[in-house]
Amino acid sequence: MGLVIESEIWEPNHALYLVILVSCFLSIVCLPRRSNRASTLFDQSLPSSSFLRFQRSFLLLYSLSSVMEGLWSVFGEYELAYYGVNKEQMMLSLCLSYGAALFLGTFLGILSDLIGHKKVCLIFCILHLFVGVWKRSFAHPGAWLASICLSLASSIFSLSFETWMVIEHDKLGHRQDALNDMFWLMTFTNSASFIGSQVIANWLVHHKMETSAISPSTAVVLLAILAIIFVTRVLKEVPQTPAFKDYRRDFTAYIFGDKRVWILAWAQACIQFSVAVFWILWAPTVVADGREVKLGLIYPCLLGARMLGSTVFPWFFTGPLYLRTEDFLVYVFIVMGFVLSIVAYDYQEIGVLVMLFCLFHACVGLILPSLARLRTMYIPNQLRGGMISLSLAPANAAILFFLLQRGYYQNIENSTILAFAALGLFSAAGCLHLLKRWGKQPNQNWHKP
Repeated sequence: MGLVIESEIWEPNHALYLVILVSCFLSIVCLPRRSNRASTLFDQSLPSSSFLRFQRSFLLLYSLSSVMEGLWSVFGEYELAYYGVNKEQMMLSLCLSYGAALFLGTFLGILSDLIGHKKVCLIFCILHLFVGVWKRSFAHPGAWLASICLSLASSIFSLSFETWMVIEHDKLGHRQDALNDMFWLMTFTNSASFIGSQVIANWLVHHKMETSAISPSTAVVLLAILAIIFVTRVLKEVPQTPAFKDYRRDFTAYIFGDKRVWILAWAQACIQFSVAVFWILWAPTVVADGREVKLGLIYPCLLGARMLGSTVFPWFFTGPLYLRTEDFLVYVFIVMGFVLSIVAYDYQEIGVLVMLFCLFHACVGLILPSLARLRTMYIPNQLRGGMISLSLAPANAAILFFLLQRGYYQNIENSTILAFAALGLFSAAGCLHLLKRWGKQPNQNWHKP
């Protein structure tokens, strides 16, 4: 008599989705009562109705852009496997992406500051449109060109949208708390849009990609066209063309010449590196014990945790829980470092790993708007894009180095890469501690109160 071994398929408890959703709702709804703010983000009684219109239009554009980014993120690996791309070719595609981000994307922030952020955001939409048309037109699209274009688009997404929003905020003379609200709302809508892109991609891939008129590439083309119309017709930007000589002088004085900005840039690089390492290694880590896992059900849990973390952010700068941003960021970075340290230790229980991953992404959701707020305090608006792009360069260089060492030469293990990411987070916590000692007063920044 033969022995039948049933394979165990692990999936998260469905109650986890409800817990995250309810927690986000309560965090948002209870905040105005606790902080006693005079107005909320969408209060029609606010004096600057023009900025309210910009807020809503910008968040809609940002959501569309996030869905485009999310579609390629979710659909990319499936597409490569569908066309029979082997592991070595996938690794080459990743290396090309981070190589383009390092050698070309590093200068996109400076370009954005010089020619205007609206134009660069338009380039973001055009890049997505080009890749979508390219993949739709050819049965087996070239991965190299697509990887480079999407990498540059992701670099623009990381810096130009935020800088554009901050500059418009200052021009319209709106209140500082509205800017802080926009920071966490951008993180919140970005995570929600990524979940929505997963839903769209899962529905679309059921159709035959070569024969169906509806495919993820077609969806990206339609979204890109809509975003281009939105950028050109709805959102406005006052042209700014600073002379390169003046820009270089200011950049040297305020960015290279300020040790606090160097510290802030290192913290940004560490969080960027750890997040990129996580998304590359989280799936191999979860399935390391040999069990079958429904990764598609874990993905929304992680993004939901990041949404929850972003809703916690306003609790720390308004109301009775007020803290200086540097104060709580020190502890958040330490928590993230310990989480990756435990994962690097190669703990194999999937349930514990998923809880650690959710905690990691909740911290990410809190850190991203917090670092954006610190950039507002320490960096002039006209230099913000260049500073962000330069701060991402060390992270892209480190990721490219580890991809080559792990993917091609097999010199290091996944746990070693995670350990380096944890060390980077601990060093970022030390940097934030120094920034607290050397920094400005809590309400002193480059903007009007």
